[in-house]
Amino acid sequence: MHARVPTRIQAARRRAVILSGVRRGGRSEGSAVAFPQAGVKLLVLALFLSAVPRNLAQQPSSSVPVVLDRVVAVVNKHAILASDIDDEIRLSVLDPNLVGQGTLTRQHALEQLISRALIEQQIREQDMQSIEPSQDEVNARLDQTLRQLPACVRQNCATDAGWNAFLAAHRLTPERVETYIRYRLEILSFIEQRFRQGIQISPQQIESYYLDILLPQYAPGESIPPLDQVAQRIQEILLEKQVNVLFDAWLTNLRSQGDVEVLDPSLESDAAQNANPASSPVAHSGAGSGAAP
Repeated sequence: MHARVPTRIQAARRRAVILSGVRRGGRSEGSAVAFPQAGVKLLVLALFLSAVPRNLAQQPSSSVPVVLDRVVAVVNKHAILASDIDDEIRLSVLDPNLVGQGTLTRQHALEQLISRALIEQQIREQDMQSIEPSQDEVNARLDQTLRQLPACVRQNCATDAGWNAFLAAHRLTPERVETYIRYRLEILSFIEQRFRQGIQISPQQIESYYLDILLPQYAPGESIPPLDQVAQRIQEILLEKQVNVLFDAWLTNLRSQGDVEVLDPSLESDAAQNANPASSPVAHSGAGSGAAP
């Protein structure tokens, strides 16, 4: 379309000349109407504008700012966006540690993201590629999520229709869920390598968690996974609780040595109160237990 614009301008100029009349011997030939030269220029401009595509002519002024996202915190030059907080809140439905604790607040979500950024930076600095989970491990954990997480069981996520409905209800995508699960597995492996040595979880502790904490999460009549199917996931959750003391001390030191700046005043006050990494990804954001139970 743009290639035709010069042709239209030329045609407009010809029409302007015709309309302005061709004066020969002091008279106008034909029925042409005389226009002053300025009028001809305005007519050409008007015809040119009429040839500009509407979608270009109606573009908003470039001087009007369009806010797509905003930075709410910076962690060692890593930006955390407002949309990251929204994403964290939506993904919290997959965190078994948040069952019964209500909706994740924006302040708490920001604290989790700050801790996550610090941990990921340490993993990259130490070049710990060995902790990256395989695709088979991610697929296996996702399958466990669909079949065992109480929120998924209620919506029958094991079926395609139920899973799609669950994703739509929480404004998630399969790709985002997979990334989330991959991160959880990666952090679990990091914790095991750095903090797990010497920590043992007994069968009695696993059974107690199953009876006292997991089973009450299911409504009457819902399908409850047997203990032997979820024992490994329970062991991971209990491992988290045991390593939290060691991990929190490490993360507190890491944060004090890093450059963490909260830019949104509405998040800063609560973030300061939660500076203690009790709100770290290990305890709340799925850094350990995976997606089930």
